[in-house]
Amino acid sequence: MHAVIFRAGQRVFLALAPFFFFTCVLAAEHPVISLTAGMHVIRAEVVNTMASRSQGLMFRKSLGPNQGMLFVFDINERHCMWMKNTLIPLSVAFIDEQGAILNIEEMKPQTEDTHCARSAARYALEMTAGWFGKRGLQPGLRLGGMEKAPGPK
Repeated sequence: MHAVIFRAGQRVFLALAPFFFFTCVLAAEHPVISLTAGMHVIRAEVVNTMASRSQGLMFRKSLGPNQGMLFVFDINERHCMWMKNTLIPLSVAFIDEQGAILNIEEMKPQTEDTHCARSAARYALEMTAGWFGKRGLQPGLRLGGMEKAPGPK
């Protein structure tokens, strides 16, 4: 009996293995840059294509303490985010072309609620939930290192 259950479990694992491998490979392919928010250093994966922005942090189970994802948009306009298939709660800071935070939104996992920039944004930075608030970071703060972000593709 246990052997049958184990074998069924193996089949499920083998069927899902390519999906999880593909997800991990995608994450590893994103360029990473260092940003600063006040005295805090952020290790940000950069997503600057339509495909990588669409995937975002979907299906990730965790982020490191100062790890995030920087979305580089094609157009400087009022962008919105949602949390479909995103497993971890996140905070998102919408950022203008000069690297200043416009607004920060808290986002609950696996919801389709929209969270939008208050005005035209070139970037969005997703971090673990509460990351900005716990550090006293607020709209108006200019992030350092934004000039290192690759442009949109």
